[in-house]
Amino acid sequence: MPLQQLKDYLDSNGVRYVTISHSPAFSAQQIAESAHVSGKELAKTVMVKADGQLAMAVLPASRTVNFDKLAAGLGSEVDIATESEFEDRFPDCEVGAMPPFGGLYGIDLYVDPSLAEDEEIAFNAGSHTELIRLAFAEFERLAEPKFVDFTL
Repeated sequence: MPLQQLKDYLDSNGVRYVTISHSPAFSAQQIAESAHVSGKELAKTVMVKADGQLAMAVLPASRTVNFDKLAAGLGSEVDIATESEFEDRFPDCEVGAMPPFGGLYGIDLYVDPSLAEDEEIAFNAGSHTELIRLAFAEFERLAEPKFVDFTL
């Protein structure tokens, strides 16, 4: 029940949000189409390893990660993480559908500043059929991300 746990977390922190159900979708482009959400407002989470430690890199679905920029911004070596390296860290989520709240899982969270260009964002709510949409300011307040410029 990842959606309910996330909703409980948001509710307990006084966050206003909307849930969006959509047909099963696995890529950011498919999700944006299915849920009728702009690619620049849909936050996608890319799991990386920074100096061997798991971290979340969150960016608009319409952009791609530039690993050289991310490594320079973090001052560390950065590689993409494989599913087998992170799937057990998110036991309540479908693989690849974890919400961008690294702190809930003890993982560093890096957000590209371009994600803050819109007032609202939407993101996977732990499954490949549900999104949460909320104000970016609320996401920033709860998630406390570190901002690093790392997209193309």
